[in-house]
Formats: sequence, C-alpha cells, structure tokens
Amino acid sequence: MNHRDDLLEGAKKCLVEKGYAHTTARDIAAASGAHLASIGYHYGSKENLMNAAVIAVTSEWGDTVADALKSVDASDPAERLAALLERMRALLPGDRELLVASVQAYAQAQFSPEAREALSEGHDDGRRSFAALLFPRDEEEAGGIDEAAGAAAYALFSGVILQALIDPDRVPDTRALMAGLRRITGAPEQG
Repeated sequence: MNHRDDLLEGAKKCLVEKGYAHTTARDIAAASGAHLASIGYHYGSKENLMNAAVIAVTSEWGDTVADALKSVDASDPAERLAALLERMRALLPGDRELLVASVQAYAQAQFSPEAREALSEGHDDGRRSFAALLFPRDEEEAGGIDEAAGAAAYALFSGVILQALIDPDRVPDTRALMAGLRRITGAPEQG
C-alpha cells in the first residue's frame, strides 16, 4: 500500500470509530501511520480525504448488499424479497460500524458534490440490483414497473437499516414486514 492508500484506510477507520465531525487531521495521520502534511499533498485537505473515505465505506456496504443479492434463491418476487430481508437482517449486527459510517455519508453529501454524486450513483445501482433480484431477466428487458419495484425494495431496506441502527430490538421481523406490505398493497394474506 502507498501513502495515499494508507491515508484513506486511516480516514475510514476514523470515520467508523470517531465519526466524520469528530475526526481531526492528526487522528487520520495517527491511524494511517502517515505524516500529517501528506494529507494535503495527496488529498488537498482533510475534508477531501474524509469525503473519499465516506464514498469508500458507502461503496463497501454496496458491495455487501450486492453479494447478498446474488445469494438469494427463491421462486417468486415476494419470496425473493423475504429471503433477502432475512439475509440482510442477519448481516446488520456484524456491519453496524460500517452502516453508521455509511449513514454519515448522507449528511455529508449536502456539503460535497462528489459525495452526493457517488451516493446518487449508488442509489441507481441499488435500485437496478433490487429490480434484477425481484424480476430476473436481462437488464435490457427490465421495464419501468420493474425499476419502480426495485426502488420500493431499496427504500424498504434503507428504512429497515436506519431503524435497526437506532433500535434493533424493535424492528419488525421479516414475516411481519411482509404481512405489512401485503396489507398496504391489498395482496392476499399468505397461510
């Protein structure tokens, strides 16, 4: 690893351990083993480095979601959604620090066009990934309704993640969430 990569890894560590607002340039230098002045040399400023760290941790969580999406095997869209919810709920406790760091990206994106653009691209990828999971077919064949369903699933997962970060014991289980969705949409109850 080079100094630039060391700094990025140090910033990611600080982001997870201290949060965006509480991380100083000295914290990053200490966590990375790099010289304080190298932050300016490689990234221009501490803020640029922290924005790069925010983008990196958000991307890492996106990779975790993509891996989970690939491992779901069920026959219909509702079963696939329920299976993915179960898989994601199992991942949440182990990825808590990464998720907290990713959530910080949303607040930071209001002040950083680069972070906002990266998150926007991540949302596009997330919606497409969920649509592909729920309605497997060539990406070229996916229609607007499939994309809308992917966006709805993505919104559901984002909400579950945020709720789980605040109060994991009170997030409804997958069965209750699926029953709630059926109630909202008027779909028949499953036995």
